[in-house]
Amino acid sequence: MRISTKGRYAVRVMLDLAVNNTGEYIKVKQIADRQGISEKYLEQIIAILNKAGFVKSTRGAQGGYRLARDPAEYTVGQILRLTEGSLNPVPCLDSCGGTADCLRYDTCETVDVWKQLADAINGVVDSITIADLAEKHAKRMESMNYMI
Repeated sequence: MRISTKGRYAVRVMLDLAVNNTGEYIKVKQIADRQGISEKYLEQIIAILNKAGFVKSTRGAQGGYRLARDPAEYTVGQILRLTEGSLNPVPCLDSCGGTADCLRYDTCETVDVWKQLADAINGVVDSITIADLAEKHAKRMESMNYMI
């Protein structure tokens, strides 16, 4: 399984909004400049996040985006599923019980491997919040400031 740029950038955008939260709305251009992401591509990603209610937006001179909820309420898994769809490594795990897509599901010796892999992936991405990433970022920035 490979996470696309859309998924990776969506996590970075959510983290950027958390780290740079001053209560004001943040312009797409500011996020794009900080993250090194094309404004046009970033607008597409933000539209997905906005439609899902992950971010709030406002128009006008003071317009921009901010998180709709506390950073601790967003997991990396939620963001990736929104932008990537299923995180399962094989399609047979996406259907009800797997039987709809694969005639071999009930006799497949490898399906348990794919289930364990899916559980591991979901366990990791569902246990990390945007607040966790923001805290890690703050610690990294703090340690950089103390370097001589």
